[in-house]
Amino acid sequence: MNQKLTIPRWDISDRPREKYITKGKNALSDAELIAILFRSGTAQESALDLSRRLLSICDNSLNKLAYLTIEDLVKIKGIGHAKAVSLHAAFELGRRRRSETIENRKKIKCTADIIELMQHQLADLKHEEFWVIFINQSSTIIKMENISKGGITSTTVDVRLIMKTALECFATGLILCHNHPSGEVQPSQADIQLTQRIKSAAELLNISLIDHVVMSNEKYYSFFSEGIF
Repeated sequence: MNQKLTIPRWDISDRPREKYITKGKNALSDAELIAILFRSGTAQESALDLSRRLLSICDNSLNKLAYLTIEDLVKIKGIGHAKAVSLHAAFELGRRRRSETIENRKKIKCTADIIELMQHQLADLKHEEFWVIFINQSSTIIKMENISKGGITSTTVDVRLIMKTALECFATGLILCHNHPSGEVQPSQADIQLTQRIKSAAELLNISLIDHVVMSNEKYYSFFSEGIF
């Protein structure tokens, strides 16, 4: 009587895969979708129970779950490398799909467009990255480039390399983006000084610095919106 009722012994309408087929994706909870990725549980708990426990560890937040590395995941009882990689792959596909959709629009019209374009790229990182979006006179994206990767608290940016790329692709505007893994998006004094150096260098070449956005998983800070430019 104490034997665990595993997923194959559930009523067919309650099994995640069959439920997906018969009732559609919207009928499934986050835990059920994750259980489909996991495919199996352990001797102690079903794939669905494991998924529920994993979500509870992340405060039932998919954003927090996406932030976990493979190393973080395999420390959780019941999750090996196969399950961890499957989960990471699903999040990565979602990010790539979103990126493809956004980049096809090709225009930056406001700060919200910058956030939509870059937050999926930067939000879940545990190190700093500094990106530059090069645009033309009509605000169409010419090129996006990862200028540097750094540690947990900083990254090194060579202003000359930014200007060189801007000239090579005939950009008339620059948008700067970088992340703060700490979650605090208030720019540091070093961030402000770097922004001013890039702005001054760009003005000498008749190139406009449109914005500098600092972002984390859930927040962002826009130099333009805050009236710093």
